[in-house]
Amino acid sequence: IYEFIRSECAAGRQAYVIYPLVDESERADLKAATTMAEKLAKTFAEFRVGLVHGRLKPEERDATMRAFRDNTVNILVATSVIEVGIDVANATVMVIEQAERFGLSQLHQLRGRVGRGSEQSHCILVSEKLGDTARERLRTMVESNDGFYISEIDLKLRGPGEFFGTRQ
Repeated sequence: IYEFIRSECAAGRQAYVIYPLVDESERADLKAATTMAEKLAKTFAEFRVGLVHGRLKPEERDATMRAFRDNTVNILVATSVIEVGIDVANATVMVIEQAERFGLSQLHQLRGRVGRGSEQSHCILVSEKLGDTARERLRTMVESNDGFYISEIDLKLRGPGEFFGTRQ
């Protein structure tokens, strides 16, 4: 996967790498964007790696997003904060690490950040621990790009929640 990212960036394109957490201290068994951004900056020393997450000051997050949009940041490490409102046509690769930790709607929204330009785009779902529900979610993402179908499967898997009460 890293060699694929490297080849896309060497060709002038850009990549997103998404993680479920901001900091490792939140859950030791999950990869965190802050830690992985440091590792990826070393792995991809020939490229500029940026980091965005919801805990950054808005000015800092916006500056990094502008740099990514302007192609001065080649690889953007992020949490699901980039789920909506991001349009970078030059981004052709998205790697979602520990994809089993994201819901179907999140995965579908994240995947929508690539494929906005004329170049072939790829969304790579990386998962280490797959229970039956997670396997079904990822299978749905592989099989369909249809948001309505995906939401139907999500409803089937998660149920409607409570109409009265606090349980979602």
